[in-house]
Amino acid sequence: MIGSVIDSSLRRASGSLFGLAYGDALGKPTEFLSVTEIRRRYGPTGPRELVGDPVLVTDDTQMALAVAWALHDAPEHTAGAVEPLLRRRFLDWAASPDNNRAPGMTCLRACGELGRGLPWQQATVVDSKGCGANMRVTPVGLLDVDPDTLAGLSQLQAGLTHGHPTGLAASELTAYAVRLLRDGVPPAQLPGLLADRARSQRGTYRDDWLGDLWQRAGAGSPAQFSAVGWDECLSALDRLAAALRRPDDGDDPCRHTGEGWIAEEALATALLCVLRHPDDPVAAIGRGATTAGDSDSIAALAGAFLGAAHGMSGWPADWATRIEYADQLATLGATWD
Repeated sequence: MIGSVIDSSLRRASGSLFGLAYGDALGKPTEFLSVTEIRRRYGPTGPRELVGDPVLVTDDTQMALAVAWALHDAPEHTAGAVEPLLRRRFLDWAASPDNNRAPGMTCLRACGELGRGLPWQQATVVDSKGCGANMRVTPVGLLDVDPDTLAGLSQLQAGLTHGHPTGLAASELTAYAVRLLRDGVPPAQLPGLLADRARSQRGTYRDDWLGDLWQRAGAGSPAQFSAVGWDECLSALDRLAAALRRPDDGDDPCRHTGEGWIAEEALATALLCVLRHPDDPVAAIGRGATTAGDSDSIAALAGAFLGAAHGMSGWPADWATRIEYADQLATLGATWD
């Protein structure tokens, strides 16, 4: 599917980037609340309106923008060209006064080591597969690159902070899902296509992108290192498939696919929100925000997915003028549209 003709009139890249920010903002105030408390505050469907001017986002959107600008500025999409740009953007984010949105400790710790000038394979937190690995990968899925480059870029941007193989695999699958949706694949086909991708990549280690990361993680071989990540992603996709076989009970999606604090659960739970509301992007991100888990990351990924499917027409028109970082989102979206 990658490389098919894209209908630019839908502005799918813009829809995906803005959708990520919308979901992030909608889930920001609910992240540490129970579903009962969320419904008490916002009603039975949870939040559906963005509040504020500007509407504030979290580190999810900030770091997605860091990845996006690194990709935008890269002279070519190779490890050697992109890694220094990612490093600089991540360090700028870490030092920014706007980095006050409860950033993840893994990202902060890794950025501290990157700032010392260490090779990223030494700076990364090798045992972390937190959702910080894939909450920011959406821009990779919006590039017109071949599947191997998409995979390498996805894993590289994850690996700078989150060195666990599941963080790498989940990031690749997240970007792959964005690309499939941008290419016009119906959302209902995603679980099967993502599972096929995971099975096909199980023995693949991308040493031209990852270097000696597998050794620093203490794995027995490159293939053994990679297989752990793909197997855990496949287990999460199995839970997603099982949930979809049951009627929607209207309850917290996290009960079926996990709370989303770790990468493979963030992917699966966001997809569950999407597939419960494939034709209603606002309902999907509202569902993601009405969870007892990592609500902003779940809703952000749901927004990125359905924004790629529906384009800007899937979102209320007035949101684009109020969301924080609107100028950056618009510039990058227009570039990739």
